[in-house]
Amino acid sequence: MKFNIALLAGDGIGPEVIDQAVKVCDAVAYKFGHDITWKPALTGAAAIDAVGEPYPDETHDICVNADAVLFGAIGHPKFDNDPSAPVRPEQGLLKMRKKLGLFANVRPTFTFPSLIDKSPLKKERIEGTDLVFLRELTGGIYFGEKGRRDEGETAFDNCVYTRKEVQRLAKKGFELAMSRRKKLCCVDKANVLETSRLWRETVQAMEKDYPEVEVSYEFVDAVAMRLVQWPNSYDVLITENLFGDILTDEASVISGSMGLMPSASMGTDIGLFEPIHGSYPQAAGKNIANPLATVLSAAMMFETAFHLPEEGQAIREVVNKSLAEGIVTEDLANDGKAYGTSEVGDWLAANI
Repeated sequence: MKFNIALLAGDGIGPEVIDQAVKVCDAVAYKFGHDITWKPALTGAAAIDAVGEPYPDETHDICVNADAVLFGAIGHPKFDNDPSAPVRPEQGLLKMRKKLGLFANVRPTFTFPSLIDKSPLKKERIEGTDLVFLRELTGGIYFGEKGRRDEGETAFDNCVYTRKEVQRLAKKGFELAMSRRKKLCCVDKANVLETSRLWRETVQAMEKDYPEVEVSYEFVDAVAMRLVQWPNSYDVLITENLFGDILTDEASVISGSMGLMPSASMGTDIGLFEPIHGSYPQAAGKNIANPLATVLSAAMMFETAFHLPEEGQAIREVVNKSLAEGIVTEDLANDGKAYGTSEVGDWLAANI
């Protein structure tokens, strides 16, 4: 098969981890007889520096015409430390999600047997954890009206959802639950927020269409607590944009490192695949960043966008092998040898 993949390296460690994912994807393509054409494009702070825009039209055109998007990270300290900056890298990420229609962020959380002791949680609490969050990505408080009044002394951010936005995200959640353990949790704050009440009543109305799925409804604060206490009690969780942003970061550390968890942002026409970690600018250029989350995001790309489970499984198996054999970067090395980012990528590609 032939694939055109948009390659958005972004900022910080983004280019380094993306390079390793490309090595792995090219090895998979060689092994299974596929042909990949990579289409690099600018985004984030790198795009602002180059053209003054964090998600340029040229980048959007490349993404729209691709079969999938493989994305690194966005963010730079010079913008983080300047609240008055008129243009910010993160604006490019929001714009990209909106223009590409990427309304569902799929964030799995699972554990690795060889790294079970790296988790900040007790082994007996996290063994068997295998859950997936579906976070609504193009609505809610991040996209609502915002501003200042009273000469800047009062600020506001409006959270707005339509029933259709909830339905399309919930539909993906129900379908995913049907392919897994048939358990779905709707996360909201319906005791306080009107938008959450809309979420809850919309999902309740959809239950009849999926009679095999066991549906529960939990407040976001309760879920935040249970993720620490009994994460293996969850299967598929659906929630709105802000709650999903916070809860998925909390869940990500269950595995022992944010550098291990992949994600996908799905729309009706295209999918974007990215690690959940940020740009980690302190590590940029030092060849120490963990590339495994980006590599596993590439596995999700083969499985989800291209419907090639065998190719995705080949990547997962070689990642598990690298962890078991200690071919890891410094964040996972313990007292053993720490390998460089590029060394890990070379090892993974060679073993595929």
